[in-house]
Amino acid sequence: MATDYDAPRKTDEELAEDSLEELKARRADKSSSAVDVDEAELAESLELPGADLSDESLTVRVLPRQSDEFTCSSCFLVQHRSQLDHEGKKGPICVECA
Repeated sequence: MATDYDAPRKTDEELAEDSLEELKARRADKSSSAVDVDEAELAESLELPGADLSDESLTVRVLPRQSDEFTCSSCFLVQHRSQLDHEGKKGPICVECA
């Protein structure tokens, strides 16, 4: 934004009055610019990126659990042995669930 250095400087009171007037003007603009929007029509016109995936198929290579991994009996995530907190009655518990 360009600044006019030759313009007379305003006092703090003038700046406060200007900003108060600007706020009042913005409030009036917001209240007058309310538009009636049909929400159902708006929702129908929205298109999510990549929403139609009905013709797509995903191929994911699934590896079996490795010898240095365990399945947490609380969150059921496969974790590395370094994440093992303790062996509970129901099975191993990871650090995050402990």
